[in-house]
Order: sequence, then structure tokens, then C-alpha cells
Amino acid sequence: MNYRTRIVSSLSEIGQTAWDSLVFGQADSTPFLSFAFLDALHESGSASADSGWQPQYLTLWHADTLEAALPLYVKSHSYGEYVFDWAWADAYKRNGLPYYPKLLSAIPFTPVSGNRLLARNPAARAALIESLTTLQVANELSSTHVLFPPEAEAQALQAAGFMLRSGVQFHWLNQGYRSFDEFIETLDRKKRKNIRAERRKVAEAGIRFRRIAGCEAVDADWRFFKRCYDQTYAAHYSTPYLNLDFFRRIGASMPDNILLVVAEREGKPLASSLLIHDAATLYGRYWGAIEEVPCLHFETAYYQPLEFCIDRRIACFEGGAQGEHKMARGFLPQKTWSAHWLAHPAFADAIERYLEREADGIDAYLDELNEHSPFRGAK
Repeated sequence: MNYRTRIVSSLSEIGQTAWDSLVFGQADSTPFLSFAFLDALHESGSASADSGWQPQYLTLWHADTLEAALPLYVKSHSYGEYVFDWAWADAYKRNGLPYYPKLLSAIPFTPVSGNRLLARNPAARAALIESLTTLQVANELSSTHVLFPPEAEAQALQAAGFMLRSGVQFHWLNQGYRSFDEFIETLDRKKRKNIRAERRKVAEAGIRFRRIAGCEAVDADWRFFKRCYDQTYAAHYSTPYLNLDFFRRIGASMPDNILLVVAEREGKPLASSLLIHDAATLYGRYWGAIEEVPCLHFETAYYQPLEFCIDRRIACFEGGAQGEHKMARGFLPQKTWSAHWLAHPAFADAIERYLEREADGIDAYLDELNEHSPFRGAK
């Protein structure tokens, strides 16, 4: 089949119906690939040319049908990616070579695995990869990076000349638990004791919780959540990526995928977390508090969401990037993938050797983590 290639700078050029029809036909689609989520990022200015995320989506068409697409950005920095290449950029700079701009396929500020090579069939996916390899050479940019694809897509990119990189996240898997107590009974004694102690501290501090579905959230909820979100960044001396307009937009356009958890004491809100979900997976995204209360983070960002998963029979809770501390709360290590192509032969060779050594280290790290399972009888 002959495809027509278009570079798209705005999802409005595609339209929600065409985009979502392609996205939700994929095996590993997530709410973060939806038109609502991506359009909110772009139209709010959170991920835009002005913020260093210039949309340049690669799309393939047959007649008027969108057959394949790759979320793609021209990046002028490496912020908000969660697969760190700052050392690579520094090496380019020290050798008098430009590393930016670069091409990046990712969901901005979202380290969640899911389809990147969106295609209606294998032939369209192969054509999309071929178009990407042509584009990256023609643009004369330093590199192309595809972050958090499923393993099968990573391998397809490797066959096209990309180098693979692996990482580790921690996910909780629902084994059909009927209650939170039933879940923690599967953990070893020390971890059960610690979780109960953490929950007791929060309860004894007079904290109560509201779980607010997206359709129930009012503007005051979003303004308070944004205050908490900003406080988290301020505590780490960094600048928030997302603005209030973005949160309001996803609240309005994808309410069925939104969960807000709000911690209150005597009716006054103290902390909040935002989670995104579909029928199968809950994704922890952001949290913050305006007052420090011992163990409040664990209850707001982990234990309340875990109860939500159990109540809704949601199979998986992805708690976010990194965090070995999640294992003590029943999360298990999972390997993630990224794929990288560098135009400069000498740098590509050096980074390939580095990635080979790093991969051995990641595998050893996973083996070590798996030897310390938090569950009873797993050692």
C-alpha cells in the first residue's frame, strides 16, 4: 500500500475521532495517548514550542484514513523525559558539537510504557519506522529517542538500527484481593506491621480522605491540587511543568479517567494526589501537601489508590517513576525500554558500548530486587 506522509504540528489537523480511532485500536494503548490528554498538554502551553516541546507528529495516510502515527517532538532540552541523557548532551558540548535540537517520541512528562508506533497493521508499522529513519537523517538532527515503548516495539526499532536501553519501575498487581487487609496479609510480617503503623499515624492525626471522580471535581478541587503540585516542585527547588489550564482541560475532557484523592483535617484540605486510570490500570501521577504530616504521602499517593484498585478490580497500579521504597508496599520491579539513534558514528559507537555495560547492571539490579520480594514465602 502507498502511504502519504504528513508532519503534523497540531492534533487539530488530525481530529479527535481519527486520532482516538487509531490509538485505541492498539494493544498497549493508555489514556495518555488519547487526543484529550495530548491536546491538553499542547493547548495549555505545557508541552509546546515555547516550552521546548515542538510537536512534529509523524503520520501516514491512505486516502483520508490515518493508518499510522508517531507522537514526535523536536526538543531543545531534556527536561520532563525520565530517561536521562544529560551526560550524552554534555559529551557533545565538550567536543564542540550540538546535541540539541533532537527528535523525541514520548508522552511529555509521563514515564508510562505504551504504544509509540501507532499503526493499523504490521505493514503500516513497518512503513512508519521506515519514514522515521528517513526523517531523522533528512532533518540533520543529532539523535532520535523513543521512550517507554512496549518491548516488541523496542525490538522493531532495534532491527531498524536503534540502540536499546532498559530501566526499572515498580508496579502493584492485583491478585483478586477483596480488601486492603487481605492484600497486606500476603506481605511479610515486618512490612505488614509498618504499613499498619503508617496508616494509624495518619488516622490518629485526624486526617480523612475524599476520592473524587473527574466528573465530580469542581474548580476549587483543581486549584487546591495545583497548589499541592506546585509545593512538591518548590520543595525540590524546581519549576513545575504543568499549569492549571492543563489540569482543568483534562478534568473537563477525560473525567472518566480521573481520580483525585484529597486529604482533609476538620474539613480543611491538606494534601492531594492525581491519578489517571482506565479499566485495567491505575497510574499514579502527581501529589503534594501544604502541611507536613508523618506518613501522609504514603496514604495519599499509595494506600488510598490501592484501595481504589481493589474496590474497582483494577489489575495494575503503576506508581510512577523509580522508587525502591515502593517494594515495601507490595510493588514489584518491571523492566522498561527506550530506543536511541545517534547520527554521529563515533558517539553512537561509544554510547552503544556504554549501554551494553548499563544493561548488564540493570539485569543484575533486577535480579537483586527479585531476591527481596516483599511477599510471604517468596524468598
